[in-house]
Amino acid sequence: MRNCRDISALVSQGLDKKLSLPERFSVWLHVLMCTRCRNFKTQTQFIRKAARRYTDELQSRLDNKSN
Repeated sequence: MRNCRDISALVSQGLDKKLSLPERFSVWLHVLMCTRCRNFKTQTQFIRKAARRYTDELQSRLDNKSN
């Protein structure tokens, strides 16, 4: 079984690329048992989503300003 450091690295990598099936399974299994890694995964997903919404909103405002 992988340790928390390995899982947090996989969670971070999973934001930028699709993980392999064994990697996704390792994350899933570990997160079931580890509250800290579960929180880390939830928080990183939230931050990624918030940052994407923010940049989309900025781009939309810039596009509207140009027109």
